Amino acid sequence: MLDLALSVLCSSVIFVIFKLYEIYRIETPYAIITNYVVACSVGLFFYSGEVKPLEITEQPWFLGTLLLGVLFIVVFNLMAKTSQTVGVSVASVATKMSLVIPVIFGILVYKETLGFLKVVGILLALAAVYFASIKKKEIKFERSSLLLPFLVFLGSGIIDTSIKYVQETKIKENEFPLFSATVFAAAAFVGLFFIIFKAFKTPLKINVKNILGGIALGVPNYFSIYYLLRALQNPTLNSASVFTINNVAIVMLSTLLGIVLFKEQISPKNWGGIVLAIISIILVAVF
Repeated sequence: MLDLALSVLCSSVIFVIFKLYEIYRIETPYAIITNYVVACSVGLFFYSGEVKPLEITEQPWFLGTLLLGVLFIVVFNLMAKTSQTVGVSVASVATKMSLVIPVIFGILVYKETLGFLKVVGILLALAAVYFASIKKKEIKFERSSLLLPFLVFLGSGIIDTSIKYVQETKIKENEFPLFSATVFAAAAFVGLFFIIFKAFKTPLKINVKNILGGIALGVPNYFSIYYLLRALQNPTLNSASVFTINNVAIVMLSTLLGIVLFKEQISPKNWGGIVLAIISIILVAVF
């Protein structure tokens, strides 16, 4: 449970850093790419073995890291577009409700069993994500706006499911740092390609704030994945429980951090979502 708690903490810190980006006017796309370079470097630092690039390409999980690296960049941009077009709350709900995809995958592929109370806990978790995320305006889906949230939902679910699949079938525990570093390296290369392409139209200017913002994000970003991989090794919790607790606890903790650090105002529905989150975590973790 400690690994899961640390993953939740690191993921929640990421949301705090994104909020600071807005306050200090840091350009998110460039900071994100820097973050991936930093996260990759952290992974290589903590890897105890010898790093041989040619041998990495021969690892059974290498193709999986390429897929995840591309997905990290694509889904992030979809989340940003959804936030700008439809609303931050919609993007948040779509991202966290994607937990149903790895849950269903675990049941169908790994024959994981869920007791009645765990099922109730997962359903409460979905409700908790919704109520804890909505702000002053109710979330309204128009037909023309459904595509972006759906792609965020699908992409986030595929990322979680892919992490579980690679962890279960391809990767050894001592390779977690190297695997994570390779994922972030793939994301960094995709991001750098984007910057180079964009530089043909708009000259690239080095901004110290963007670099510092990327460094601040890269460390917790790496450990959020590293500790999630470790949590999935827990013999007492199946993947359905891990992903449910992880996603709901992130929503709950990031909401509370928003209140404490940024004096954010939350509604009675948000408080209701936090209460539901606590109940759902207890049901999923204990029963």
